[in-house]
Amino acid sequence: LLQLQNSKVDAQGFDVTRLSDALTAMGGESIVAVKSGTVVKFRGGAKSVRHAGDPEFNVRMRDNNSGKLLIARKAMDLIQPHSSVFLDASTTNLMLARSLPDIHLNIITTGPSIALELCRLHNPAITLCCGTVNRKNLALSGQNTLEMLDKINIDLAFIGVSGCSVDAGFTCGTEADMLVKQLVIQKARTSVVMCSKDKLKCLMPYTFAQLSDVDYMILGYVVEKTTGEDLDIWLKKTFYEPLGLTHLTYNPMEHG
Repeated sequence: LLQLQNSKVDAQGFDVTRLSDALTAMGGESIVAVKSGTVVKFRGGAKSVRHAGDPEFNVRMRDNNSGKLLIARKAMDLIQPHSSVFLDASTTNLMLARSLPDIHLNIITTGPSIALELCRLHNPAITLCCGTVNRKNLALSGQNTLEMLDKINIDLAFIGVSGCSVDAGFTCGTEADMLVKQLVIQKARTSVVMCSKDKLKCLMPYTFAQLSDVDYMILGYVVEKTTGEDLDIWLKKTFYEPLGLTHLTYNPMEHG
């Protein structure tokens, strides 16, 4: 039953007699609270109470690694020695941590896996925020995390996203992650959003920033590699025209 109901949004109208005798005995009209509340009654059928949210960390680590590595390498161009750098718990930031050279930095992170990866380096000072671990995305969040981040100065913040669209801006899967990302963007002198191709036009429940709230978006090479279009043409079709902007120019190759 659990496999069946997780394969659809609603598992209404299925033939209960095809399931086990135990489930059949429960009756086709009232299937309730199977497996510690992962299935609940829903208008004569069954429905999952799991929130889709972000994919699990190990799943995301297998997805689009080449694109994330390109983003991470581009992100390194922004990092200066002896600066204070924040890395959130995204898998793109884990790629960045794996690519970082052994230079003097103060690195703050909400990702335990990122902190462990950085331990291979000798020169950076590594600060792992306190907080509650989300087992699904391996990110620390909560009131303790917010209070700690509020006391820390950040030169440069790298933020991963779960979704990016014109109407919703940058989105993520949980309210706790949203609050952390919002605070970091407010605190950082420079905020950088890193968005891989699978996140473009994807919509998640919580908006943590609009496009105008961040200083950099690293996605250009991924867009060009994926769409076969120049970045300025893709931005015009995907962002500027839907927003009704006709006199805005974006030319990074000429203006840096």
